[in-house]
Amino acid sequence: MANDGINREIRLASRPNGFPQDSDFELAETAILEPGEGEVLVRNVYMSVDPYMRSRMSAAKSYAANFDVGEAMTGGAVGQVVKSRSDVLAEGDWVNSMLGWREYYAADGGSLMKIDPELAPVSKALGVLGLTGWTAYVGLLDLGQPKEGETVFVSAASGAVGSIVGQLAKLKGCRVVGSAGSPEKVARALEVGYDDAFDYKQETFADALDRLCPDGIDVYFENVGGDHLDAALPRMRVFGRIVVCGLISQYNDTELRRGPSLTPLLVNRVTIRGFIVSDHFDRLPDFLRDMSQWYREGKITDEETVVEGIENAPAAFMGLLRGENRGKMLVKIGPDTPLPA
Repeated sequence: MANDGINREIRLASRPNGFPQDSDFELAETAILEPGEGEVLVRNVYMSVDPYMRSRMSAAKSYAANFDVGEAMTGGAVGQVVKSRSDVLAEGDWVNSMLGWREYYAADGGSLMKIDPELAPVSKALGVLGLTGWTAYVGLLDLGQPKEGETVFVSAASGAVGSIVGQLAKLKGCRVVGSAGSPEKVARALEVGYDDAFDYKQETFADALDRLCPDGIDVYFENVGGDHLDAALPRMRVFGRIVVCGLISQYNDTELRRGPSLTPLLVNRVTIRGFIVSDHFDRLPDFLRDMSQWYREGKITDEETVVEGIENAPAAFMGLLRGENRGKMLVKIGPDTPLPA
């Protein structure tokens, strides 16, 4: 087979202490496996790097299984079947899996999700039409339950999830305010439809929220934590809703932070809810139907930051944690055409 039968993968070399370092990752070579009966061989083309992967690199208990030191990491990936011994998938089919961080893998054909390359570019199955879009959809619409005329505040407004949340809130007739970490990211939030946004490195959260949300916040979609949550809590309106999607500012902490005062939760009868999108598989068909239509109609757009080469996946991941991405951070592993047998 092409590529001399060599598969490259990224392994966790050691558990990070604080912010990950290059030495925490290892690029390893293995043989490309032949698919068994009912299996397919898939060549990954795009893989996703996501903030939640940082918690999986630690030894602490989380909602997802920890990565094992010395073993290949995993995550969302889109690839193409290059050899099939399955009745459900043929050579050339595109599939979505959680077997990223490697160039090739063999898996049961029935365990993979087939995607339609005619619907949208295949990379979108990792973003607006994949886990990222699904997270925004469930988190805002099901848990945030925005109502027309309400004010929605979104942290990390120009990020992969945040940019879609803002657009969904606008579709629901809300006024949407976001925070971002640079003038360029503020501009990106405004480009996708936010009514207002602020650079939290140039203005305090309190001043910005008092200026942009003078009547308070009805829904806060939390992606960052820390000072963002401290500032939003006392500005929540009566019966406000806080949806905790992520806490990226705290993922590299080595000690627990002191929490904010929860008095505003009681006084304003605020609901705060953490969620993991995999608990909501029943909403997947509705999400795919709605988001595909909104994407085709141009009502929802997204942006990708693409890093080339699996060897650069750790750098892409660390760049994500530093906020260097605009929209979805992806690693392009291979060409968009199948390799010859």
